[in-house]
Amino acid sequence: MADSFLLKTEGLHLGYGRLPVLQEVNLEIRPGEFWFFLGPNGAGKTTLLKALLAEIRPQQGRILTDPELYRRENLGFVPQRCDLNPTLSTTVREFVLLGLVGLRAHRRDREARLARALDQVGLGGMAGKDYWSLSGGQRQRALVARALVRRPRILFLDEPTKGLDLAAEDALMQSLTDLNRRESLTVLFITHDLTLAARYASHVALFHNGKVEGGPIADAMNPERLLLTYGVPIAVFQEAAGKGTISMGMGTENS
Repeated sequence: MADSFLLKTEGLHLGYGRLPVLQEVNLEIRPGEFWFFLGPNGAGKTTLLKALLAEIRPQQGRILTDPELYRRENLGFVPQRCDLNPTLSTTVREFVLLGLVGLRAHRRDREARLARALDQVGLGGMAGKDYWSLSGGQRQRALVARALVRRPRILFLDEPTKGLDLAAEDALMQSLTDLNRRESLTVLFITHDLTLAARYASHVALFHNGKVEGGPIADAMNPERLLLTYGVPIAVFQEAAGKGTISMGMGTENS
């Protein structure tokens, strides 16, 4: 893993007008890390994501980024849902290539990017299919492919598994894990699913009462901090394979 940071926040304050959302956010994210942003609804997870994507400006503090790696063309974003009109006939190819908006790519490069992105999410050979004929899980993976077609160095995902069944969720998480491990893709993943974080995160940021506490999962995702974040006892158990599981209301000691 690289020694230098990819992005860093220092004393960051975020809000909307006079409404404060987050105060004194200090995080350091390095290339190849897999971060999960966790916390209750309205805790500021999406607000921080918007700030990192330069969609809102800090009220105070600053965001520092690596000038070579953290460029617009190196960023990929997967929103919670697709706002495409379902009455509009669209192929998977057309949908995924929408991710190249703002980038210059020749025809051969576009096709190479398309094929690679579809292969990365397990949709290889499906470019000609009607997007609306796909299952919910396949559509969500196509949404990820739309971000990956940019060949990003960092990928932001806002609750990408919401509404997916277990098989579709597992397929999507395996795709992201493979990309993170094989290509050192940095991942910032917003979710309410603590079990996903316990299984896949290298780092966790917990959001509560306008504050953010983040770091390696072993340090950040402990029972005391989880209790402070969610208000109920949550225990994290480590499986033999290295993946974690979550139990709620079962005590506050790690096993």
